[in-house]
Amino acid sequence: LLADGATRRIVLCEERMARGHAEALMPMVAEVMTEAGLGFAALDLIAATVGPGSFTGVRIAIAGARGFALATGARLWGIDSLTVMAKAALEGGMAADGKPFAVAVNARGDRLYFGLYDADRRKLAGPVLIDAGEAAALLPEELGTAVGNGAGHLAEAAMLRGHRLEAKLADLQPNAAALAELALEADETLPTLRPLY
Repeated sequence: LLADGATRRIVLCEERMARGHAEALMPMVAEVMTEAGLGFAALDLIAATVGPGSFTGVRIAIAGARGFALATGARLWGIDSLTVMAKAALEGGMAADGKPFAVAVNARGDRLYFGLYDADRRKLAGPVLIDAGEAAALLPEELGTAVGNGAGHLAEAAMLRGHRLEAKLADLQPNAAALAELALEADETLPTLRPLY
């Protein structure tokens, strides 16, 4: 929850899990609302990532966001998970050299969820579901860094093409605080959220 009043305050509850998202979501939301000391009527914008990600996780996030928006009358906003990861990486010092970087997340088989971003957080490409070798072929010559749990795989594919790529932040995940800040910066909302698989 991002409260943007006289002072900006973020209250969050995050947990990495392979299963059990549906059962964990509502208790986590209740915990955040209690800690923030706010009622649901105070919410004016509900944000969620729309994927790419696990089929079930994406659907649970979107269904939860739609449900809260319907119950509270809040507006909806969504964005792809790779852009949220890119924002978190930039806040952690990525692209301090001004060069673009890649976000690569392991998908099925030899494929990656892949996106390219510049130092100003502008999306240059993606998100796409692509073979690691094809992703390596899309890398700009000046790009030297990739983040995400697929960054090592992308670096190996890039090396086969003579492109040296450093893999960083293998444990990077979409971050709720980064998502909230992106939503606050957005100029428009969406009538509904649709999954991006």
